[in-house]
Amino acid sequence: MTQSPFAALREQLHVAAAAFAGAPGALSGILSGMVDDVDRALGEQLEIFPVCHHSPGSALAMARRLRDKRPEVIYLELCEDLQPLLDELRNCRLPVALQAYANDLDGFPPGWGPLSVVAPITEASAEYQAIAYALDTPGVELVLVDRSADHVFQWLPQERPDDKPAQDAALHGDSVGVEIGDLRPRFAELEEHLLHHGKVRHWSEWWDQYVEQPLAGADYDTYRQVMVLIGSLFRRLSPDDTARLARDEDRERYMWTRMREHLAASGADPERCLYVCGAFHAASRVEQFGLAAEVKEFDVTPRTATKWLYGLIPSSHSAIEDQFGLASGSVSIAAATFAKAVTRGGVTPFTLKGQNGKRPARARKAAAPAPQGPVADRLTGFLSRPPVLDELDEAELLGWCVDIVRLARRNGYLASTADAIAVFETSILLAGMRNRARPTPYDFQDAAVTCIEKDVVPGRRDVRRLCEILLGGDRIGEVGYQAMPPLAQDVYDRLAPLGFDLKKRAVHRALLDFGADPALAPCSHLLWILRHLLPDGAVRPIMGARRLGERSIQESWDVAIGHHQRALIELGYEGVTVEQVLEQRLRRSVWDPKATAAVALEAVEDSILFLGSRRFTEELGARAVELLAAERTVDDAPEVLRRIRRLLAHYRATEPALPAWCEAFVTTGYAHYCTLLPTAFVAEETGVRQVAAMLGFLSSMESLALSLGCDRAQLELAVRQSHPETPGKVALLWAAQFQLGMLPLAELRTRCDELLANPLVVPSFPQYISGFVQALEPAPALTPFVVEVISNAFARLPDNVLLPWLPLLITTLRDEAPELVPVLVREAGRTFPATLAAVDAWVPPWAAAQPARLAPPVSAPVPDGPVAGLLAAHPAACDAVARLLGCEGGWQPLAPAGAGPGEAGALLARHPDTAHAVAGLLCETVGGAAPHQTS
Repeated sequence: MTQSPFAALREQLHVAAAAFAGAPGALSGILSGMVDDVDRALGEQLEIFPVCHHSPGSALAMARRLRDKRPEVIYLELCEDLQPLLDELRNCRLPVALQAYANDLDGFPPGWGPLSVVAPITEASAEYQAIAYALDTPGVELVLVDRSADHVFQWLPQERPDDKPAQDAALHGDSVGVEIGDLRPRFAELEEHLLHHGKVRHWSEWWDQYVEQPLAGADYDTYRQVMVLIGSLFRRLSPDDTARLARDEDRERYMWTRMREHLAASGADPERCLYVCGAFHAASRVEQFGLAAEVKEFDVTPRTATKWLYGLIPSSHSAIEDQFGLASGSVSIAAATFAKAVTRGGVTPFTLKGQNGKRPARARKAAAPAPQGPVADRLTGFLSRPPVLDELDEAELLGWCVDIVRLARRNGYLASTADAIAVFETSILLAGMRNRARPTPYDFQDAAVTCIEKDVVPGRRDVRRLCEILLGGDRIGEVGYQAMPPLAQDVYDRLAPLGFDLKKRAVHRALLDFGADPALAPCSHLLWILRHLLPDGAVRPIMGARRLGERSIQESWDVAIGHHQRALIELGYEGVTVEQVLEQRLRRSVWDPKATAAVALEAVEDSILFLGSRRFTEELGARAVELLAAERTVDDAPEVLRRIRRLLAHYRATEPALPAWCEAFVTTGYAHYCTLLPTAFVAEETGVRQVAAMLGFLSSMESLALSLGCDRAQLELAVRQSHPETPGKVALLWAAQFQLGMLPLAELRTRCDELLANPLVVPSFPQYISGFVQALEPAPALTPFVVEVISNAFARLPDNVLLPWLPLLITTLRDEAPELVPVLVREAGRTFPATLAAVDAWVPPWAAAQPARLAPPVSAPVPDGPVAGLLAAHPAACDAVARLLGCEGGWQPLAPAGAGPGEAGALLARHPDTAHAVAGLLCETVGGAAPHQTS
């Protein structure tokens, strides 16, 4: 048996572990196990290429290896059902993301939908180099071997997290990200230890300093061994009982099973194949690892019946960073590092033909690939030698310092040449403090913030963001026209008359004058539909409106479809045209278990405005009738009233007769609200606004409902059975009784006067007024009376009552009846005088309309007695009080002596018990007794 090339390294690590730990133990086992993993991966017949996602070092090593080996089959760790999308990458500008999308679920919990999986592709990635080489090289086959998008969700826990992505990740939304080569510590303690001792802030910076830079000029064997060693380290130090590790092992079994199946079916030579996977998976220890493994193949579960749709969506560096938890700007820095390495020469990357207008580099043709020599130990030399300082870094750093000062001055910072020198020196100082051989982009970024950002400029970008722009910026990809679904292509074609390149990420101002160019009317119609379907900001009307009975002659739009290309592409997963998508969404909304009559009426209105299909509108209307009849609450009564009024006005203006569903809705609603009215009046959870809307429906629809066969007695019985207790609902009941003729206006005025005269009711009187104001909906004839009630309250209440009472009145009206206050204001404007001089002589119309007060009738003579005799003998005090109170009339005559006790005496004679009790009490007080007698 041949000796392993890593035997010497294994022995060195064993001795080092014993010296460090005091005795051989777990540390020695981990270190020697890492070397065993490297030896095992490199000894596999099928060449394994370990990568890290979005790593420029992996991309450069991949480009070199593809030109040297020229494999005929490439196995790539990517969802196998995304393979048909790869050829469409040549029609896109990177970065973009491959997407699998499912909205109609079958086999998953209903609350999971919609399901989405994205796999971002950047130019500075090993997977893109492999894809470009395979698609543009004749005779090369690319096979995706990772589990499908359906299995991604099958293997997830049943309780998915409810976390939503941040706004910056809007390009990917709430999709599940699939990355090739996830290489990061699996528990926080190890990552925190590495960051602390590496003197860096985040993982992306650690990886750049300790992996990317040392491997920048390394040969392929060194790169391969180091990457497998790092993958083994993180794998061996990860918890063994985690569900994530179990899923990773199942993925490895899945991929090795697929590769063996393909090799058996195609007969390909494993020596001419290349397996591209994450470094974590390259150090796998599953039993299916390797082509020579003699184990049972992994049982792959069948896919569910969920229908998956596939496409490409635009991506960006910031979206990738947010999706996978990378540091802000790290992907941009990786792209800049890759571009710098390509510029220096030594490697020519692969590019898909026709992409971005670039001419792809051709692979060198040769009769046979370069022979693969025996595995040699490159780890010992790599781990023992110090990194080499790059001579070109000083010139590059000087250029960065000059450019950041120039960019800062453009953005309002008072930067100068002295700041550029300070940034340069500080970058070198920070690199030395962090034990770095040369300043990195992260050192330069910290130095620029320290030296330039002395104060934040309001409304300007901060210096850290300026550094990201300088080092490459947040590059945003674009999906080409040919790679879009038919719906997106149809939208671009129909909006072509606007004359803009809508694929650009810009906001276009479109001015539509239908009188000058009637051909723009279809564009307007499509824009209104897109405004209904796309997120806010995609299309925004500046001038013009689309409502029932209204059509604009001119419109102005802000069109920013380029910023929302992903949303437009995902619309293509739902249908072929936007009209079909809108119809499906409206149908789903009305048949949703939580749908209400108000939702159905809104769908009817949208169908009339945007689709114009009479059959579909009648279907939605019939559903609205069913929903209204099934409702047991009246929470949506205001919305129902507003929408049905608008729809009835539309049909009366445009149709010779009302549709059958409208008539059924009115009759059903009349009977339904009559039935629920008594309960709504007393239910605490039902507000005054909802009850007012019910009465408004019954009042405004009464004539139509009666003509369709309804009985007015239903409403009268419902009102008579209602017994509210809250002030607002009591006012509504009085208004309903007035509207039905059951309560005269004079009696209603008397009741309000009694409320104002009762000091216990005055604090709650604003709620009565709120009820009267909302009663203007069912009883508009009460408008002058409500003005009268409010005026009387202001006239009769004293200041100590009125001033605390006013804020409650104002807030009550604002919260409960804001749209009806203008009606009161207009009525008050007609009632009160227009000039200040006319106020003194003004007589309220309700006071002038009341009959003059009659003199009080003369009653019977007052019986003579001690009290009456005393008042008659001294009338001055009574006369003064009478004048003060405004009482008219004179003194009543006294009854002659012997005329009897009068009415008071008769009352005491009929009920003597009270008089006897009082007499007994008085006798006990004075200590004597008196006979019980009644005079």
